[in-house]
Amino acid sequence: MFRRDVFALAAAAAATPLLGREARASTPPGYRVTWYNARTEGSGRVGSRDVTAAGDGTFWFCGQRNGTLNRLDPRSGAIRVVNLGQGAAPHGVIRGPDRAAWVTEGGQNAIARVDPSDHRVKLWRLPERFANANLNTGVFDDRGTYWFTGQNGVVGRLVPATERMDVWEAPRGRGPYGITKTPQGTVWYVSLAGNHLAQIDTEATTAEALRVRIVDPPTPNQGARRVWTDSRGRLWISEWNSGNVSVHDPMSGRWGVWKLPGDRPRCYSVWVDPSDKVWLTDFTANAIVRFDPMTENFLSFPSDRAGANVRQMDGVAGEAWGGESGTDRIVRIEYGL
Repeated sequence: MFRRDVFALAAAAAATPLLGREARASTPPGYRVTWYNARTEGSGRVGSRDVTAAGDGTFWFCGQRNGTLNRLDPRSGAIRVVNLGQGAAPHGVIRGPDRAAWVTEGGQNAIARVDPSDHRVKLWRLPERFANANLNTGVFDDRGTYWFTGQNGVVGRLVPATERMDVWEAPRGRGPYGITKTPQGTVWYVSLAGNHLAQIDTEATTAEALRVRIVDPPTPNQGARRVWTDSRGRLWISEWNSGNVSVHDPMSGRWGVWKLPGDRPRCYSVWVDPSDKVWLTDFTANAIVRFDPMTENFLSFPSDRAGANVRQMDGVAGEAWGGESGTDRIVRIEYGL
């Protein structure tokens, strides 16, 4: 059912950020870094993390600490705050084929849809059997079905047209984390605790018939955290434990592996831009890192504040975006200038 109380709160919460935006000049030629304050008046800690483009020049980002979904207008720095409900702790957000924001809402153990026009919130709660899924991220397949992961050993799907939800235990148990859809229409996720890559059989008509194919990366115990496809359908993976970025080509079965620069890197997120350059985050270096697969070179963009902890990246052509969960800021890196 629609949560009209939440919608009313959202309408009242539209605000501008406390400090506006900050820009940094000491960046490599051809790039520009801008930070936006994710806090609004009286918001307290936001925990700004997963971010995605809304399709109209604004950007959605999750406030995991204060239970909100937020809509940032980078032209003015203004933020529209949507309260997702009591106990909310959103993790991932993507824009669906209906242009709405779809959220893996771990606090209420539900999938949330936020309407792009009136910001009304609708929730689909997981079955009681999966009461502590620890929801992580989601993606839509070519049929318009929403697939999602939960770190406590959960993979599921929601068909918005019929509101049917199927949830089942993931093979090898705990760990399902990042998820992506390739240009070929295949859906893949990675398991942080399970140290593997997995392809979901999206052709299955029932949850009972659904199969998951496991693919083990070449580095043992690598801690595969996030996955993103490039334009060719290759799967780029951020490896938390090893500090590597790896790539798997499902067509050939081949792998490539590169260590991030520096001492003991901790590679959290990955996003592949429209030119197939790979953007990563390294908690040890407190930086966003760009990797060029053609030259095999890394370029680092350290934060100007300690403990930035960018947990997820996304973007549009010419702009890489991330949420600094440790500083309550959103960061944008413009490239190709």
